[in-house]
Amino acid sequence: MIVINTSEIPGREVSEVIGIVKGSTIKAKHIGKDIMAVLRHIVGGELTEYTEMLNEARDTAMELMIKEATSLRADAILNVRFATSAVMQGAAEILVYGTAVKLK
Repeated sequence: MIVINTSEIPGREVSEVIGIVKGSTIKAKHIGKDIMAVLRHIVGGELTEYTEMLNEARDTAMELMIKEATSLRADAILNVRFATSAVMQGAAEILVYGTAVKLK
């Protein structure tokens, strides 16, 4: 599966637009890591616990989007975009979406 954030794939031609596909997940860290992040926030520095959480969430959301595109027999997903929102303190939703297409 080709996954790209542009509207075209160099050297390839779209034969059919299948439609929008998406993947979404909500992730949260357990209380121990949340406490560590609060302490790090006080003294400064990267909040690695939250960086890790968001990386895991992006990976999961991508897998779900690709699974949906695969079920539609798409060859590629174009114009991939990410969005995020805070659901509650310490939890975030990651949404990834794009256009599933068939290639010639």
